[in-house]
This record gives sequence, structure tokens and C-alpha cells, in this order.
Amino acid sequence: MWGARTNCRIWLTSTKAEWGPIDILICNAAINPYYGPAMEIPDDIFAKIMHTNIQAQLWLTQMIVPDMKTARDGVVVFVSSIGGLRGSDVIGAYNISKAADIQLAKNLAVELGPDNIRVNTIAPGLVKTDFARALWENPEFADPRIAATPLRHLGDPEDIAGAAVFLASDAGRWMTGQTLVIDGGATVPV
Repeated sequence: MWGARTNCRIWLTSTKAEWGPIDILICNAAINPYYGPAMEIPDDIFAKIMHTNIQAQLWLTQMIVPDMKTARDGVVVFVSSIGGLRGSDVIGAYNISKAADIQLAKNLAVELGPDNIRVNTIAPGLVKTDFARALWENPEFADPRIAATPLRHLGDPEDIAGAAVFLASDAGRWMTGQTLVIDGGATVPV
């Protein structure tokens, strides 16, 4: 676990040497190595999900915030999931970690707002990424999901990128502690 924190510090040092202080951080890394009920997840797998999906994001934020505080300006965006807004009997641990992303953004928005640092979350629905390939390439899963989505198609990475640009730009300068849901309407109550 501490090796990962050291790797984050190495990345930060080399990034700052090349580009200067970081003023925008988009945390998009996540894992989901377990498919099954949360009541049966092994402790080590649950810990791995929480470590990667939550703790690593907090570490990176802690590492870059000093420069943002000095500049009195900065943006942090956590990429969560609509899974953080609902329950699941097969990806519960992942969903718990994505709900934690949303709460982490709210807490950090309160802590960092006085330094003019904005912290928000994007919660995508099912997007055609390599991470979700097993879901969107499986017609037994994807077809019912598409049929239940008002826009009748899955998302593409470009559908999420615009939200990140908005949150990182001056257009989002008065927004913090919020979650943008981008899911083709999948979470709209019927």
C-alpha cells in the first residue's frame, strides 16, 4: 500500500518538473475485481477496491492541494459512477467506493472552498470504455440496459469529457461539492 503512495509522489515530482504546479486534477482510475454479492466479498478484495478507488484519490488530492492553496485556485474532479447512487447485488463493493467518491468531493469542497479550490464529481452511466467492455459487449446485459435508458444508447468517453472540461474551466467557477450525472437518463425515475 505504501508503495502506491510512493509511486504517486514520484509521478507528482516528475509531472511538476515537466509542467509546473498542478492546477487541475481529474481522478479517473478505478478497479472492480469482484462480481458478486457484497455479503460474500473477501476482505482483501474489498480493501483493494477501497484503496484504489478512494484512498489513492485522497492521496493525490493531498499531494497537489498545497500548490493550489498557494495559487488560491484549483479544481479537483472525481469520476464516480451512477453506481454510487444505487444499490447492486453484484457490484456492491464498487458502488460503495463510487458513493464514497461523491461524499469525498462534498467534504473536500467544504474544506478547500475557502482557498478557492473547487471539488466536484462526475457520475457516468454505462460508458463504452475498456473498463466496462465486459458489460457493453455482452448483449444479455447491454440490450436491456439500452432499452431502459431514455436516450436508447450507451455513453461514449467523449460524452463525459465535456463535463470535465466544464468543471475545470471558468464556466464552472461557482460550482463545488456537486455531482454531475451523465447517463443518458438511466437514473431518471420512471
